[in-house]
Amino acid sequence: MTNVTEGYICSCCDEYHDELPFNYGSPAPVYYEEATRRERKKRFEINDDLCVMDGEHFFIRGCIEIPVIGSDEPFVWGVWVSLSEENFELTLEHWDDPDREKLDPMFGWLSTALPMYPETINLKTYVHTRSVDLRPYIELEPTDHPLSIEQREGITIDRVKEIAQFCCNFK
Repeated sequence: MTNVTEGYICSCCDEYHDELPFNYGSPAPVYYEEATRRERKKRFEINDDLCVMDGEHFFIRGCIEIPVIGSDEPFVWGVWVSLSEENFELTLEHWDDPDREKLDPMFGWLSTALPMYPETINLKTYVHTRSVDLRPYIELEPTDHPLSIEQREGITIDRVKEIAQFCCNFK
């Protein structure tokens, strides 16, 4: 396998980009993004990795990794997933634990709207904690949803370029 992140000419902006992006992320769960600035201050506690809404909805940031055919590097969607209060508390208890990757996978609901797919909110997931220096790996339930299929089967470099060109419109 090779690393295929060389530059490309974007059909969106007609400019040459030195490197093909292999990851995109959302800074907050969809519910935060939909809230007004005032609601955000009142209803949310959020940092780069964790979020609590209304003191009763709990979210963690993680990575949906999609194999890229012909590349050593996966394509990554940075997403937010809801957790039960019990699993959120367990996550907090082990947040700085060097052995936290030994925690069992935790059920969650995808809480990020991803472009270029049918509805992604509330897809079933499993959150796999990893070492302290890595965000959790998000495993989608194996269904016929295109995102789930891509996670299982991988995508081509042309699909990575298609995503980059689509996302270029939203910079």
